[in-house]
Amino acid sequence: MDEAWPTAVPGTRFDRIRHLPAVDSTNDLVAEAARHGEAEGLVVATDYQRRGRGRLGRRWEAPPGANLLVSVLLRPRLGWSELHWATAAVALAASEAVRTVAGVALVGKWPNDLLSPRGEKVAGVLAEAVGGTDAPSPAAVVVGLGLNVAWPTTSEALPEDLRGRVSSLVALAGHRPSRPELLQALLLGLEGWLVALAEQDGRRRLRSAYEAWCATLGQEVRVELGHEVLLGRAEAVDEQGALVVALGDGSRRVVAAGDVQHLRAAPRVPGEPRRAEDSRGRSGVP
Repeated sequence: MDEAWPTAVPGTRFDRIRHLPAVDSTNDLVAEAARHGEAEGLVVATDYQRRGRGRLGRRWEAPPGANLLVSVLLRPRLGWSELHWATAAVALAASEAVRTVAGVALVGKWPNDLLSPRGEKVAGVLAEAVGGTDAPSPAAVVVGLGLNVAWPTTSEALPEDLRGRVSSLVALAGHRPSRPELLQALLLGLEGWLVALAEQDGRRRLRSAYEAWCATLGQEVRVELGHEVLLGRAEAVDEQGALVVALGDGSRRVVAAGDVQHLRAAPRVPGEPRRAEDSRGRSGVP
């Protein structure tokens, strides 16, 4: 399927969009450019990643040309403890783009997944800091998105252990949306959220929008921290983007990073997040 990819999105900082047939990892390419001084706004998209990865180093694969695989270079003024907001900004922009282009409403799963109304994973976001280890904030942040557009076509196309856990826009919408159109809509929305992220009032709007959109909140959850497992109710997202979990003994834990499982049925679909200006295992996404 021939698709015309944009080279820039007018009115945004995203003025260098590169589309490549195949790469090892879009995040790695953009991170290397960041280390060599590339300015904010570089975007790299590809049809196939040979070494795509998600959180906790998980591998994932999808057929070439099926999905939207993209990384962006950002240089936000965020402290090390605030990097989740870069992930949140991309996730919200991706949700808005999917609704606009494909007519599909997705919800968020903390910290970095986008789910169908039935709770199937449709997209994932992976943010990685570059440089600045001795500074209050990283020199750059690379944010990658893997969005299942045309794969899997049906649940039967998946291995048995993933059926009912992973889906795509073509399966949800009944048609194949354009990947370039999704990318352009994503970058337009992301520009607004990045403007918001640069100011205190805007960050409050971003946090409020993320909380309204994130289906994890209000859920009974299991959180794997490596050395321990928490069972409780996800209550809120704090100012740094960490998850606040109420435990059965009445105490609360703040989780900056962990593997979260929803223990209830599929999430409800909250209202679409406001714009800035007013599960695990193999899958097609990080």
